[in-house]
Amino acid sequence: MPKNAEIRSRRDRQVNQSKIGGKEQRKTGKFIAKSTPIAVEKEVIAIGRRQINKTAVSDMDIIPIAHHGSNGTNTSVILTDATYKPENLMTPIEKMDIVRIGVSKKDLESLKKVANLDYDKLAKALSVTRATLINKKRGEKFNAVLSERIVSLADIYSYGYEVFEDKERFNQWIFRPNKALDGEIPYNLLDNQFGREEVRNIIGRIEFGVYS
Repeated sequence: MPKNAEIRSRRDRQVNQSKIGGKEQRKTGKFIAKSTPIAVEKEVIAIGRRQINKTAVSDMDIIPIAHHGSNGTNTSVILTDATYKPENLMTPIEKMDIVRIGVSKKDLESLKKVANLDYDKLAKALSVTRATLINKKRGEKFNAVLSERIVSLADIYSYGYEVFEDKERFNQWIFRPNKALDGEIPYNLLDNQFGREEVRNIIGRIEFGVYS
């Protein structure tokens, strides 16, 4: 047999043996495919992308959401000297911390201004005398009992501003007779805990599309 023919014959036998061996290995489950460097690199990249995507989702879960009114500014934070967070989104513990420290006269004035209230109306809702509110200096803080009432009132207004998306609309609504309250004016119920809860429930109904 010519030398070239003999070389080709030997090569063909090796190829056939390799194919047969590969089939047998696959049948017995012992066949192991070798990964090329490119394949390994692609796998690493794919895993890296999955990790990045997973991290991105995880980070989004802890990013605080900004709350904006119709004019693009944050309209829900009222006690700006005590918190950066809308009062209606604060936890009971966070509110309790503010109460223990005491709400400042500065924050009371902030509530008075944003809610378009005078001292007479504020005193009525907070169940105190007008003099109690006026005589406090701007940098001084109110006691825990009054601070709790102020935080609770700010919570109602904060929630209302979020739902109505317009401060003036809510400020008008809260002084109008309400059918869901048997014709009672919502603001007149804010001088006690049960009344505030009822007004908050009405605002919640509006949020979910129930006419109130």
